Amino acid sequence: MAEPKYRILVADDDEMIRELHAEFVRGFGYEVEVAADGIEAIAKIGLGVDLVLTDAHMPNMDGFDVARRIRQTKSSDELPIVMATSLEAREDRLRAYEVGINDFINKPVDHTELRLRLKWLLELKTAQDRLRASKQHLEQTVDKRTRDLRHALEEVTRAQREVHEGHLDTIRRLTLAAEYKDHDTAGHIERIGRYSEVVGHAMHLAPGMVDLLLHAAPMHDVGKLGIPDNILLKAGPLTDEERQVMNTHTTIGAQILSGSTSPVIQMGERVALAHHEKWDGTGYPNGLAGEDIPTEARICTVVDFFDALTMDRPYRKAVPNDEVVQMIQDETGTRFDPSVVEVFLDVRVEIEKIQGEYLD
Repeated sequence: MAEPKYRILVADDDEMIRELHAEFVRGFGYEVEVAADGIEAIAKIGLGVDLVLTDAHMPNMDGFDVARRIRQTKSSDELPIVMATSLEAREDRLRAYEVGINDFINKPVDHTELRLRLKWLLELKTAQDRLRASKQHLEQTVDKRTRDLRHALEEVTRAQREVHEGHLDTIRRLTLAAEYKDHDTAGHIERIGRYSEVVGHAMHLAPGMVDLLLHAAPMHDVGKLGIPDNILLKAGPLTDEERQVMNTHTTIGAQILSGSTSPVIQMGERVALAHHEKWDGTGYPNGLAGEDIPTEARICTVVDFFDALTMDRPYRKAVPNDEVVQMIQDETGTRFDPSVVEVFLDVRVEIEKIQGEYLD
């Protein structure tokens, strides 16, 4: 019996690493499909690949989500998956096994080790395929399915990207509704997302989390949709009773965003609920302190404070950047997480560069 011709899908958002791994695989005599992120990887599974070599951390959909989706699809639920990763923590490895990863290979990938691991998994897959082939009839050959699916692949990938982009656009429009009600601007919500992305990246958060933060942080004040205009738009100081009502925008926002299966909206819910918590536990609504406050909320608290005070408002002029930064430093360790403030100060030049893009 002729040796089967294997097709390997290599998924990695780093182009240099992706091409290096693809070159290795071609050198082993296998055909190669490449994907730049998880969305493209899921689309290309339909081309009839025999094994997936995926990175752990990718934007939009990481390697764990790719594995979970493959295992949930009947036509590919037994597809071998190898994760190329630098993950060392036991809980990360256990999580990978739980979602269906068959094997690991450490980065940087060793050429010989990769060849042996792929050979073993592909031989095992061949034995399983031959056993199943005796119980079923194929409706068409792998080549025909590949030709048909390759012809439609561009449209499938485009449609999936449009769904993802439409999802983010819906979130942005919901956020805009809340911001316009409070006389803020689209520029404000865009800056909050971009500032949060810069700080998250500098804190070395996982790329997938940084990408979520970009889209989730602007949802922090979505609960203002539920605050009466006579309180929200009041020009003078609020009474104690009015302040209590205003403070409920955190819980209202969390209620609006609760129950979603979207990771972006789930993070938005956490940010909306906790962005007025304080590092020393004197914030609201739940009096959380320190690291009990979600990381994304602690980041949003700092960048929102900076952006809000450096904006012109109907009742006051913008406060100069230096004064606002000094205020942040003065409240470090009480209102703000010291580690977030330290990173914010490190990337201040980049923050102010973004700020300058919106000055008109």
